This record gives sequence, C-alpha cells and structure tokens, in this order.
Amino acid sequence: MNWRLVPEGTFDGYTNMAIDQAIQERVAVGADPVIRFYRWNPSTVSIGYFQRMHEEVDVATCEANGIDYVRRRTGGGAVYHDYEGELTYSIVAPESAFPSDVTESYREICGWLVDGFDRLGIDATFAPINDVEVEGRKISGNAQTRRDGVLLQHGTVLYDLDPETMFSALSVDAEKISDKMVDRARDRVCTVRSATDCSRETLRDTLIEAFVADKEYRTDDYREDELERAQSLAEGRYRTDEWNFQR
Repeated sequence: MNWRLVPEGTFDGYTNMAIDQAIQERVAVGADPVIRFYRWNPSTVSIGYFQRMHEEVDVATCEANGIDYVRRRTGGGAVYHDYEGELTYSIVAPESAFPSDVTESYREICGWLVDGFDRLGIDATFAPINDVEVEGRKISGNAQTRRDGVLLQHGTVLYDLDPETMFSALSVDAEKISDKMVDRARDRVCTVRSATDCSRETLRDTLIEAFVADKEYRTDDYREDELERAQSLAEGRYRTDEWNFQR
C-alpha cells in the first residue's frame, strides 16, 4: 500500500473537518490512503458527534473571543484545539488496512505516536481505548469513525497548554475556573514542552518519521479537487447550525 503524506496545513475548524471528509470520500472510491498533519487557526473547540453543543461549549465566550466551534464526525468528548499549543494528525485508509477490533486499531495507530514520542525521548504508552499517556498523564487523545469501508482516525498531540483559555471556551462557569482547577488540569496532562525541549517543527518532523516508518509513501500537497469539495462541505455542513446544534 502506497501512502500519501500531507505534512502540514493550517485551516479553520470547519475546513479541517471538511478536508477529513473530502479525503475519506476519495479513499472510498480507490484513492491512496492519507496521513496528514495540521493546525487550527483560529483556535477551535470540536465536540464529538453524539454530544450536545450547548452542554459542552460556551458558545458566547467562543464567539466573543474568535474561537471556532464545530461538531466532528467522530465520537469522543469536547476538545480545545489551541493554535499555539497543539498539533493534529489524521489517518484515512481502507478499513482492511487495520484490525477490525476497534481497540486494536487504536493500539496500532497510537503505536505510531508512541514511536514518535520515543524518538523525542518521551516514554509514552498506549492507554486503551484511545489515549496516549506519559506516566498516567494524557499527551494525546484520539477518535475514530468508519464509513463506506474507510477508517478515519484523527488525534491531538499536546505541545503546550493554556488551561485558562481552554476552560473559558468549554461550558464551565467562570466562577469555577479557579487556580485549583487549572492546577488539576496541568496535573492530568503532559505536554511535549514539559517533557522535552523541542520546537513544534521538530515535533512534527519526528512524528512524520514515525508515522511513515516501514511504509511506501510520497509527500504531497492538498489536491485542488479536495479543497473544492472541502469548501463545499464546510459551507454546506460544518459551518451550519443544523450540523453543529443538531443535538
């Protein structure tokens, strides 16, 4: 299997979700599987497909501070994607390329993350069902969906942490955003910057090395037809209240 690597890209939250779907549609009709790394600008809160927006996100605060909010096609919980503090990846490939058991498929793909962290000198482990941890502290969360014979898994890599902004964007009362809550958040997660002295570019390049290890691949950019389809999906689905507030 020949993989297509798209090593970077920065988009708003709606477009990032739309690109994942556009690529998934292409893979479903026979295109090569894709590994891509990307960032979010502006910063964005994404919620899982089965969540309720108003229960998870402080929409008014997000709008006042220029933070996007979008529903994913994958499950899982609400995630704050910080432009400065996070790197995200997506894997889009035929289901047949991975174990049919969901946990085992997470284990395989998250193993690529573990390998990347190991190359950076970070002792990380897979924590079922879909996290990667360092000494019991989360450094990566991941989510997956399977449609039309295609697996899509995307996940976050926590480079740095801004818990005050994160909590303000989520549905947490301002009065409850105490120093103790911020300290607890820092205790529950591990950031790359707290574990090793590397730049975001070094993190990306090292993860790419781990993700493509022992694979046939070519480096590519986003295709014009993908971006056109993504623009249509972003406007017709991911930016709409019908999609984001359906629950």
